[in-house]
Order: sequence, then C-alpha cells, then structure tokens
Amino acid sequence: MFWSVIVRYATRYAPFITVPFAGIIGYIGYNLEELISDKYTPFSESIQQKRMERLTTDEKLEDTLNTGKSKSKVAQSNSVLDTNLSPSLQAKRKEQLN
Repeated sequence: MFWSVIVRYATRYAPFITVPFAGIIGYIGYNLEELISDKYTPFSESIQQKRMERLTTDEKLEDTLNTGKSKSKVAQSNSVLDTNLSPSLQAKRKEQLN
C-alpha cells in the first residue's frame, strides 16, 4: 500500500523533479563545452566570391580554347561518338568524310 502512494506521487510530480535536474546538468554541460571546445573558425571566402572566381577562370579557359573552328572534315570527325566505332562503321565514316 505504501509503494502505491509513492508511485502515484512520483508519476504526478515527475516533471517538477526532473526539470530542475535537467536544467542543472545542461548548464554544467554547456559551460564544460565552452571551456573545452576550440571556438576558432578560420576565414573562408563566401560562396558567391568562390563562384565568381570559378566563372571567371572558366571564361578565361574558354577564351584560350576558342581559336576558331577548323574547316576540314578531319578535325570535325574527332567527336566522342567516333572513339569506339566498330570496323564496319569506321569504313562508312571514312566514306562520308571523303
């Protein structure tokens, strides 16, 4: 009979007992973390600045690669689709280029 009274009061007043303990433990943990952890964050450029630098370097590369298109058909045949052609298709491709 005595245990039922204790259990009833413990369930009824559990928030009033646990919340202060949780607050004390949280406060102690917060202060320990503040003392132990390293708060130094190195400087990093913003994402917009990195993107602008990347775009400008890409534009510079495109300008250096843009030397003008060759008029010959041989230079045009160097596409990705021509890299692994079967022998029968290679013969047809040579006929188209000539």
